[in-house]
Order: sequence, then structure tokens, then C-alpha cells
Amino acid sequence: MPDIKIASLEGSEFNAYLAMPTVRRGHGLIVIQEIFGVNAAMRKLCDDFAAQGAIAFCPDLFWRQQPNVQLTDRTPQEMKRASELLKGFDVEAAVRDLISLLGHIRKMDECNGKVGAVGYGLGGRLAYLLSARSDVDASVGYGATKLEKYLDEIHDIRTPLLLHLGALDPLTPADKFDKILRSAARSPFITAHIYENAGHDFALKDSQNYNEEAAKLADSRTKEFLAERLTI
Repeated sequence: MPDIKIASLEGSEFNAYLAMPTVRRGHGLIVIQEIFGVNAAMRKLCDDFAAQGAIAFCPDLFWRQQPNVQLTDRTPQEMKRASELLKGFDVEAAVRDLISLLGHIRKMDECNGKVGAVGYGLGGRLAYLLSARSDVDASVGYGATKLEKYLDEIHDIRTPLLLHLGALDPLTPADKFDKILRSAARSPFITAHIYENAGHDFALKDSQNYNEEAAKLADSRTKEFLAERLTI
């Protein structure tokens, strides 16, 4: 599938990988990258979601630092570069890019008007923020990082948000984990599932932390969640 150009709110352009479904008209879905860019794993996810009927986009959110990043967690060099990109990452600008893409998808003739988002790691955090700051129809966050910093925005969430959290995720210590869960429980729009034997990136097959049992359960919940809210 091709990369296409998306106009940013500032007037520049950034790339997004696009996978189209075989159906004539379907819902839109923004697949939000983790710290390794729009790599093979993200592109495969888009292809899989498209096979389920979604118009699936994965935007390049590192474009301001380095366009077209495609890394893995398999080598120290790639991990180092991913960490460098994360340190220089502008979360606010990325959310604006996602909002721009959301508007782009809704204008597509092939879109039924409904658009959701699914993010992983860093992308899970951004899915949470997109839910709080836009009218996206439904969002899913896998292993969302640093949510404790954004809990003051939880009351801005007015559309369904599904969170998949690994109990063994080292990026979310127990005290922060508990704080996130308590806050999420107070929102009628948020559903959080905990996977006891899962760590970070447990749902990504290319990850060293892949947990097949937890991933299959989380993915089945995501599929049902999105189908109920995005299919018309």
C-alpha cells in the first residue's frame, strides 16, 4: 500500500501509510505508532485492519525530527535511536497532526463518517490525548505510556476509550499504575483491562515482549469494541 501526503494544521505535509479495505465504504482508523516509527509492524497492523473493513492510516509522527523512521527493538543501535527520537518528540504537535488526519479521513468519499484510533506505547498515550482533545468516535490504547501526566484531561473524554495495560510493564510503576486505574474507573467513557502476565508492547508480534495469550484476548476486545462503535 502507498504512503500519501497529509496536510498539517501548520501548512506543511507529512506522510502516512494507507491501507484500503476491499469494501466500497468503511470506517476510518488511525493506527498510531510507537517509538519505532511507521515500521513493518505498524504497516502490517494497517493491512490487517483494512482486511477487517477499515480505511487504515498510520501517520509519520517523527517527521519534524526525521521523516520515514522504521526501527525495531532488536538492536542496541535501534533502541538508542528510538530513545533519542522520543526525547525530542513534540507531543502537542503530534496531537495536532492526528487531528488533521482525523479531518482528512472524514472527508474521504470512502469513509462512512466514523473514525477511530488505535495506538501502541507512545501511540497509546496519543490515542488517549486524541480522545480528550477531539471528537474521534472511539479510541484504543495498548500499553499507553505516561498517562499519569495527563489525568487532568480525563474529564474531557466524551467518546469511548479502551485501554489495554500490562501489569508487568516496567514503564508504568505500580504507584502510577494504580493512580491511572482509579482515575479511569471514575470515567463512564473509559474501559481498562489489565493483563497480569504481560509487559510493555505485549500485543505486537514483532516485539521481544510479545505475549500471544494476552495479545489475542486484547485484540479480540479491540475488534468487538471498534465494530460496535464504528460500523454503521
